[in-house]
Amino acid sequence: MQQYPSLLLENAVNEFAKLPGVGKKTALRLVLHLLRQSEEDVDNFGNTIMQLKHEVHYCKVCHNISDTEICDICANPRRDRSVVCVVENIRDVMSIENTQQYTGLYHVLGGVISPMDGIGPKDLEIESLVERCAHDGIAEVILALPTTMEGDTTNFYIYRKLSGMPVKITTIARGVAIGNELEYTDEVTLGRSIVNRIEFKMNN
Repeated sequence: MQQYPSLLLENAVNEFAKLPGVGKKTALRLVLHLLRQSEEDVDNFGNTIMQLKHEVHYCKVCHNISDTEICDICANPRRDRSVVCVVENIRDVMSIENTQQYTGLYHVLGGVISPMDGIGPKDLEIESLVERCAHDGIAEVILALPTTMEGDTTNFYIYRKLSGMPVKITTIARGVAIGNELEYTDEVTLGRSIVNRIEFKMNN
């Protein structure tokens, strides 16, 4: 068991180790790095994290992270407001934006349906998507969820919820390998998958 010369050091390491992908050794290296920095730099680091937590907004339209109530994408008059791309999380918005191949809007679900993890449809932003399709003049919904069992389950659920509405439902082309998450797909492949999207069918 790791012995620490300071309780303050140990507490800091334990907090950093709570971050995803950060073990105790990496946490210790990060904390020791911060100790070598000036008080001003460390204060700026801490204040930035606190400001992020207390002041960040989630766009009330698409649920993307934003500095204001409406994110820059939703507020941009040059975006195609008739097309909405449904994604699992904010990282997927960033990945698709990096392709520079998509000019529509987004809808961030905040996850995918996963009974094993206790995540059901009511835990996600699905009803707000249905509301947008019913009232915002949306002509096409692109399902860009992970090509996993959970992603497919969520696709089918959304398809059923939108059935009967005059909305075209498409999905990204299978240039994204089965089991892959969008953030790990290269920009060229992801861009082509968006451009070459296909009509979603229940037997996809």
